[in-house]
Amino acid sequence: MINHKNASPTTITRNPVEFEKGTDNLYESLAIIAKRANHISQDIREELHNKLSEFGGSTDTLDEVFENREQIEISKFYERLPKPTLIALNEFLDNKIYYRNPAKEEAANSLSEE
Repeated sequence: MINHKNASPTTITRNPVEFEKGTDNLYESLAIIAKRANHISQDIREELHNKLSEFGGSTDTLDEVFENREQIEISKFYERLPKPTLIALNEFLDNKIYYRNPAKEEAANSLSEE
């Protein structure tokens, strides 16, 4: 499950300079955050789909009402989660995302060889 405890459920104003700390490039940082947000979104979607697929069988009428309530509660829980972008942004600012740039590594290696 995605750790969303520290992420703000609403958008807040941030200083763009904070994003440059890890990469020295605002756009590279935003690309990293966007990729992580996509991963989080896929994980959440898969998790929700797996939980809701448990209710797929045919049942009696009384059981359907009870299962419907459970489905609604599960759906409401996922609707209240912070957006994947906010979770990824929080992870990036807390240095919880591992990333690498092969182009920068290659350039650093070629400079050290000279």
